[in-house]
Amino acid sequence: MLTNTTVKRKRYLGVNMLNLRDDLLKASEKHFEAHIEKHRINIEVLLENAVGVAEHGDIMDTIEKELAIIAEYDDQLEMMNKYFPIGDDTELLKE
Repeated sequence: MLTNTTVKRKRYLGVNMLNLRDDLLKASEKHFEAHIEKHRINIEVLLENAVGVAEHGDIMDTIEKELAIIAEYDDQLEMMNKYFPIGDDTELLKE
């Protein structure tokens, strides 16, 4: 339920501020997902492509590094979605 204070706060922040929050979160989500996909493809190339394999002396080490990068971005994406859900403007509306 919107109280008078909430309505005033929303007007102060403006619709653009609430949209900006969601836009930043969506952009971050796409950023994390793109990096995950990039490093997933790198692993696929190493596993499937003889040319890609020839460029790396220690394939297992390279795959482990790629997986670590994927895990880092996946963790960041999970934490962002957990603590900053898109469309959740409750933090902006608190007094």
